[in-house]
Amino acid sequence: MKRLFLQLFNKFRHLILYGVIGGISSGLDFLLYTALVELTGLNYMLANCISVLAGIAVSFLLNRKYNFKVEDKTVRRFLIFLSVGLGGLLFSNLILYLCIEYMSIDELVSKVLSIVPVVLLQFLLNKFITFKTDKENG
Repeated sequence: MKRLFLQLFNKFRHLILYGVIGGISSGLDFLLYTALVELTGLNYMLANCISVLAGIAVSFLLNRKYNFKVEDKTVRRFLIFLSVGLGGLLFSNLILYLCIEYMSIDELVSKVLSIVPVVLLQFLLNKFITFKTDKENG
């Protein structure tokens, strides 16, 4: 059983760690979003932009160091990661807008619903583009 667990972990290591790091980043994103919306009354779209950008920065730093362990081309990789993150932000804002304005779903519930599809899309883009190594290119 232990051996099977280790094999599965090794096979899905990047996805598992991305999920853990994504959970940390999404938790920060959600807490910051909640604080900005509930405590300050900030517009949900502006609050989402701020909270997502904070999550992107934390996610990049943790994924770079602990998950993909890629230390080269930091600025280039961050710009790609940021682009992927901003694409995720647009996707997240679209989901929020549709859920809140058209489906009358609560702002916080809408935020939770937006996280899963955005994280999955970003994982695929970051694994195969942002953190792809030169060894994987050749």
